[in-house]
Amino acid sequence: MSQQYKTVNEKDSTVKHKTNGHGGSNNYNPYVQTTKPTSASDKRSKDKIIEVWNRCGRKVEKVTRKAESFADGLKDHLKFSPSISDAARARLAQGTKILVEGGPYRVFQREFGLLAAEKLLDSFVCYISTTSGPVTGVLYISNKRITFCSDYAIRNPSTGVPAYYKVVMELEKIRSINSSSNVLKPSERYVHVVTQDGFEFWFMGFVSYIDAFNCLNKARLNSHAL
Repeated sequence: MSQQYKTVNEKDSTVKHKTNGHGGSNNYNPYVQTTKPTSASDKRSKDKIIEVWNRCGRKVEKVTRKAESFADGLKDHLKFSPSISDAARARLAQGTKILVEGGPYRVFQREFGLLAAEKLLDSFVCYISTTSGPVTGVLYISNKRITFCSDYAIRNPSTGVPAYYKVVMELEKIRSINSSSNVLKPSERYVHVVTQDGFEFWFMGFVSYIDAFNCLNKARLNSHAL
């Protein structure tokens, strides 16, 4: 991030961090994964989504338009996208996808598997900062890990192959989770996550920023108390 973004807790400022990239081997990050879309599962998922849209698409659009008019959190989320209409459609598609697949837990289990005694605590819509720009997706918080999966398959600049952008961090490997804000625009708030080995991640555009930040810190503190 540029220097106008400062963390509330500055104790990590002397540590040399490595940012999360989205590109070739020079940006290698052990916490970043990519998964190619599978045509069969995507086809089934799309068919279900189309079926739901045909049944209740108009009602969903009406409720969403009302929420967008009054929810500051959603406005904060949408403004991080180059196209507000695209971001809104992504949110509608993601919400429908979670609905037809049986909820966030099922999506989390499918995308990341489950560790022994792992339980999903919550999930939050947001963006993650990459060297190629903000990527929209969902942040999943469990009692064992923090994970992120993009809404769309993103084309890799170095290979040209589209793949879902994922981040997987075990809570015991996280050094700090700090609240950050844009000095020029204090209403723009971020979550800055730093791993024990110096990799840093910036999450932004939360619809429910306070809930997400509190959930992240509670999960980390509980994992370190075990």
